[in-house]
Amino acid sequence: MKISYNWLKQYIQTELAPEEISKILTNTGLEVESLERIQTIPGGLEGLVIGYVTFRDKHPNADKLSVTKVNVGGERELDIVCGAPNVAAGQKVVVATVGCIVHPVSGEPFEIKKAKIRGEVSEGMICAEDEIGLGESHAGIMVLPEDAPIGMPAKEYFKIEDDYCFEIGLTPNRVDASSHIGVARDVAAVLKGAVVIPSIDNFKVENNDLKISVEVKDSEACPRYSGVTISGVTVKDSPEWLQNKLRAIGIRPINNVVDVTNYVLHETGQPLHAFDAAEIKGNKVIVRKAVERSTFVTLDGAERKLSANDLMICNEQEEMCIAGVFGGLNAGVKETTKAIFLESAYFSSVSVRKTAKLHNLKTDSSFRFERGTDPEATVYALKRATLLIKEVAGGSVSSDVIDIYPTVIKKAEVDVTYKNVYRLIGKQIPAEEIKSILKGLGIEILSENAEGFKVSVPTNKVDVTREVDIIEEILRIYGYNNVEIPTILNSSLSFAIKPDREKLQNVVSDFFTANGFNEIMSNSLTKSAYSQLTATINPEENVVILNPLSTDLDVMRQTLLFSGLEAIAYNQNRKNADVKFYEFGKIYKTIENGYYEEPRLALFVTGRKEIEQWNASANQVDYFLLKGYVDAIIKKLKVSVASSEVINNDIFAEGLAYKKGKNVIVQFGQVSKAVLKKLDIDKPVFYADFNWEYLLKVQLNNVAEYKEVAKFPAVRRDLSMLLDSSVNFASLKEIAFQVEKNLLKEVNIFDKYEGDKLPQGKKSYALSFVIQDEEKTLTDKQIDGIMQKLIAGFEKVGAEIRK
Repeated sequence: MKISYNWLKQYIQTELAPEEISKILTNTGLEVESLERIQTIPGGLEGLVIGYVTFRDKHPNADKLSVTKVNVGGERELDIVCGAPNVAAGQKVVVATVGCIVHPVSGEPFEIKKAKIRGEVSEGMICAEDEIGLGESHAGIMVLPEDAPIGMPAKEYFKIEDDYCFEIGLTPNRVDASSHIGVARDVAAVLKGAVVIPSIDNFKVENNDLKISVEVKDSEACPRYSGVTISGVTVKDSPEWLQNKLRAIGIRPINNVVDVTNYVLHETGQPLHAFDAAEIKGNKVIVRKAVERSTFVTLDGAERKLSANDLMICNEQEEMCIAGVFGGLNAGVKETTKAIFLESAYFSSVSVRKTAKLHNLKTDSSFRFERGTDPEATVYALKRATLLIKEVAGGSVSSDVIDIYPTVIKKAEVDVTYKNVYRLIGKQIPAEEIKSILKGLGIEILSENAEGFKVSVPTNKVDVTREVDIIEEILRIYGYNNVEIPTILNSSLSFAIKPDREKLQNVVSDFFTANGFNEIMSNSLTKSAYSQLTATINPEENVVILNPLSTDLDVMRQTLLFSGLEAIAYNQNRKNADVKFYEFGKIYKTIENGYYEEPRLALFVTGRKEIEQWNASANQVDYFLLKGYVDAIIKKLKVSVASSEVINNDIFAEGLAYKKGKNVIVQFGQVSKAVLKKLDIDKPVFYADFNWEYLLKVQLNNVAEYKEVAKFPAVRRDLSMLLDSSVNFASLKEIAFQVEKNLLKEVNIFDKYEGDKLPQGKKSYALSFVIQDEEKTLTDKQIDGIMQKLIAGFEKVGAEIRK
């Protein structure tokens, strides 16, 4: 949100520099993100003066040029060659003198230099309005009124002021500060001054020549609706002072009536809308919900399909405006408008938010209505705007003020105790200072005693409803920096043995970083469409966001898979196909009794194993590379895997799950091509999903044990076997440890073959077995006996031992 320094000073008495005001605003919770010096006209018309053309004649060497002499208040007249067709002797004009920089509406700024044009000396330029940023016209030079003082700087004549613009990062709860008066109120409270509110005492009804009735059919979406008619207006450009105010905060002037509504919006925080009274058919305004799937053409020319939840401002025949969001193409103020109906309403924040979100419309009005405007401000803003319209556009007030307000919104009343104020702030602030701060913020003290007081909160502070909110308001103005940090801190300590989450996470992070991984951090919000890509994820378990920022961020994620795949797709689209990622994050689900969240660790590898080099092969990552990383983490955390099983779901093309009892420690494998295709990824991706919370829980029970290095040698034996394609390594490993529980230490696969040299439906495995007795050296007879038992076990699943 932008606030003009010059505009702000209309409401507070201060000579503080903009930098000092910035500090005050930031300290009160209105963080100033930037402070920029601005000029309402680029270049500020520096070096331009008012001149008087004393002589004009045709250029002797060019048909379309004129030679002139211009008095600019100096010791002598300037010779200027001019190409404008309307230049003539006796005119007051704007002159750019030699050395000044001219900033045209379009094109780059340029410097005025003394030059010869077709043989004639030119010592400046007589300017058109588009050449100096004062307008769009290039039909000819600007001709000023006869009373324009010769030699006066153009900056002074056109009342061009340097200004400063505060860019404030307004938080959603501070809609009370979404205007210049709202910001001035905070500054005045800090400076212990008063806010000067523009008077509306001069407002009066001049006739009843233009009556327009109002009917509100949905008082829940529109609790208050105010309006008035003004006839005899002249729609034209706004005066310079008004245009300058709007330009200072980045708003393009349109016409005097519309500019006043924008001015009052940014002055008071109350949105307004002006309708061309001639377009209000039946002289009646109806506030009602739209017809489902009806169409409406908005001010930008776009045709929009309406929802039955959209609140509309209508006449007796058609819609004229999307309430609180955007005006219609036909009912707005035009150059031909002679009478207007001025609207000032209080719309439900929920209703406006849903409509703005549905139509993807963000306007200054919807910004404020969505956060909650002040229901008590409608009539003041209406009268303030009416007086300004009369000032800049003429006309007369032609109806009584219409104010439909069936159920008055009451001010919140809150009890506050000094004890809680001192306890939460951490400092004993004098009672008189507390009351002074509250008065400065417009919070009325209804009653008080030695223990505390009761206050009435103004309706512009929609978020202040509790005692703690009042205390926060006091602290904001008193100043966080004015609360000293105590030299002694009292705290109660409790101790329980538990795993150091951060330490373990750092250990794992260091391991992956050392192995070439990059850590990613993804948004916990994701798109609900992802839950439709795989049957493994249940859409009914999505944690749905009630008011999502967009359809891409409408649910909480159930898995870290898709955020990782998004990162891989992003990198692959930018020619970075070889990536290794890891992410610590939470997943979320809807369960029977509420919601559930759980920390997870995800790994992603894709592309080549090593960076491309002349002396290194370009091998691609594979399942076994990922398995190596998974096994390394399991070992590093000293977690024992009780069993493993093949994953059978549509996320993995092939995969394995490590389990401990009924708990899954990790699932890992190659992501299915169907899932990758949905995210436009054309290379294999290998993914591991750790149950990080369970790993931490298991870590609690782990006790480091010392084990002596075996004194007796281990023996390795290999077997090659022909198997049915349906038999996997995990089942063979399980059989091996069932056959020999004591002396068998390791089982590994070191070769696998499937091809046309084998019978159909068959594959070949080569397994290695490490056998060791920690008490004595094994004999050949013992080793052969163990191998025979292993062979017999494997033959039960159809294995044929190959010699």
